[in-house]
Amino acid sequence: MSTAVKTKQTSVTFPFKLPTIPPLEPGERLSRREFERRYAAMPHLKKAELIEGVVYMPSPVHLLSHSQPHAQIITWLGVYCAANVDIILGDNATVRLDADNEVQPDALLRLDENKGGRSRITDDDYLEGPPELIVEIAASSASYDLYEKKTVYRRNGVQEYVVWRIYDGRLDWFYLDEGVYKELTPDENGIITSRVFPGLRLNVSALLQNDMAAVLQALE
Repeated sequence: MSTAVKTKQTSVTFPFKLPTIPPLEPGERLSRREFERRYAAMPHLKKAELIEGVVYMPSPVHLLSHSQPHAQIITWLGVYCAANVDIILGDNATVRLDADNEVQPDALLRLDENKGGRSRITDDDYLEGPPELIVEIAASSASYDLYEKKTVYRRNGVQEYVVWRIYDGRLDWFYLDEGVYKELTPDENGIITSRVFPGLRLNVSALLQNDMAAVLQALE
């Protein structure tokens, strides 16, 4: 004769109400759809990215090591776009690159898709596909901007990628050549010229010395 063993089930009671949609947590592995669902449910969150299926959430933004350099890059690109109305500037725009990568670069330049650009604006007002140029403000050479994100941008066909390494006092400008990123170097005047956008020139030494007047003069 068999005897049935009854087990007592217990439930956990939380002292607070759990949210219907789980919050984003750095290091989580999510699909792009789930990433967007959770991100949309956190309107207070200003920046999160999905890189190779992993959630990245940058720390609060410091003034001198990110906010000010970011503003200088936007000023430089904004002045360029003022004279080139067919080129579109984005500041912290969400970019859907592929099923595992949704990024929010510090700045980007794109060509309209009707004029050869490879990105498009979706019905819900996001950017899909690779913009022609992306700029990131990075702390140092150890930043994931020069590793995971660089690989993602290269694989998805971002034609030019600029990384300003604040603590290293260096700016790297890469261009895509047959699927490989190669580095552009300054000319004898310290200026790098874009291979994609005519007239887009950057006086690197002036930028690193916080001389925005000289940076903007190089665009003339």
